[in-house]
Amino acid sequence: MKTLVIAPHPDDELLGCGGTLLRRKAEGNRIAWLIVTAISTESGWDADKVRRREAELSAVRHKVGFDEVFNLGLPPARLDELSMGGIVEKIAAAFSAFEPEEVLLPHPGDAHSDHRVIFEAAAACTKWFRHPSVRRVLAYETLSETDSGLVPGAAFLPNYFVDIGDYLEPKLAALRIYESELGAFPFPRSELAVRALAALRGATAGFRAAEAFQLLRERH
Repeated sequence: MKTLVIAPHPDDELLGCGGTLLRRKAEGNRIAWLIVTAISTESGWDADKVRRREAELSAVRHKVGFDEVFNLGLPPARLDELSMGGIVEKIAAAFSAFEPEEVLLPHPGDAHSDHRVIFEAAAACTKWFRHPSVRRVLAYETLSETDSGLVPGAAFLPNYFVDIGDYLEPKLAALRIYESELGAFPFPRSELAVRALAALRGATAGFRAAEAFQLLRERH
C-alpha cells in the first residue's frame, strides 16, 4: 500500500498520524509526505529560523522514513487568500506523481483556516475519476487544532483506529525534532498531551495506544 499524508504545516503529520506512518513503513508500505506551507526570509522570517526548519524537515524525513516528500512552499496562515484552483493543481501533481492508495487529510472542522482550505483542496483530488489509485481517505486529528474547532456540526467523529502501541515512543522521538513547536503541558502540543490522547484513543479501541481517524471514503 502507498500512503500519502498531507500536512498544512510541518508537525501536523506527526501529531495526527506519526505512529500510523511509522507502522505503515515498518509493514513494508511506501509513505509520502506532502508539506503545503513553508517559512522563508522573503515572507519575513529570520534566516536562522528558516535554516533550522529546513534541518528539522530533513531530520524528520529520515526519522520516519518517508520515501518521497513534496513541498509546495505556500505561505502559512494565508492559504485562504490564494486561488483554490491553484492549490488543487499543486496537490493534484503530487497525487499523480505518487499515486497513493491511502490519503491522510487534516480534519475540515479544525480551527486553523489553512487546515480547512487544504482539506477542501485535497478532497477534490480524491475523486476516483481524477486519481483512481485512491482507495481510502482518512481525516486525522491535530492537537491544538481539531480540539479547538468551534463550528457546530463539524466535530471530529473517530471511527477508524490504528494500534500504535509499538510506535508511540518513536513518534515522540520524531516530534522532539520540532523543538520550537512543542511546549509544556497543559499546552496541547506537548509530550504529555500526545501520550494522553494516544491512551484515550487506545482505550476506546482496546489498544495500549492508538491514533484515531474519521473514515471518509473507502472502496474495494
